[in-house]
Amino acid sequence: MYPTDSSDAQWKIIEKYLDSNKRKRKHDLRVIFDAIFYLLVTGCQWRHLPKNFPKWQLVYYYFSKWRDEEMFTYINDMLVEKIRILSNKPAECSMAIIDSQSIKTTRIGGLRGYDGNKKINGRKRHVIVDSLGNIISNLVHPANIHDSVGAQLTIKNLFENTFGIKRMYADCGYRGNLIEKVKQEHDLSLFISPKIKCQFINKVSPKRWLIERTFSWFENFRRLSKDFEYLLETSQAMIYIASIKLLLNKF
Repeated sequence: MYPTDSSDAQWKIIEKYLDSNKRKRKHDLRVIFDAIFYLLVTGCQWRHLPKNFPKWQLVYYYFSKWRDEEMFTYINDMLVEKIRILSNKPAECSMAIIDSQSIKTTRIGGLRGYDGNKKINGRKRHVIVDSLGNIISNLVHPANIHDSVGAQLTIKNLFENTFGIKRMYADCGYRGNLIEKVKQEHDLSLFISPKIKCQFINKVSPKRWLIERTFSWFENFRRLSKDFEYLLETSQAMIYIASIKLLLNKF
């Protein structure tokens, strides 16, 4: 047992979304999921998973399978709905906040770019959260892509799976044609919030604080301290797994 393992109650929530009872397996899917949680929290390499877990090749097989099937995205969406209902909010949110985080990559390779504003060579994590700070969509792309372009792709990805969002808040980096584009394409009203600390009222902007807090939650997972992944899809999956881990702790 490791501190990163799921509890019995948490596993009961997850297993109903997986085909855990369809056939007999040598290794329980719970052990596979716990191995992925261990890798995410500790930041170890696939080959360095402890011997208590199944062979790393098997764990990676299931990870890549669930990633390609968008299983992590699906589980995250289901858990977000449950948490919203427990918080006496509608299952589907009508308001969201978007922001990006530039992060360095490692020598493993893959697509990357240079963010001239943040002076970072790597990638950007574009994240959309609801009014509780829960992640409802994310997209990872090279850091040299402008925020407005990355936001447009992330919002398009959001509306492929989520409906009912009418308002979205963003910072000053998203001004310009993006406001008109998302209004025409998705009937979405994009509002530009002040800086994280509003100079007029000397208080932290509530909308900006919600997503900045979500980014700070990433610090609980060493695998997210940098972008260690070769594929952008893997980076996105890791963010959804982190979100799942955070959401399970709220039950």
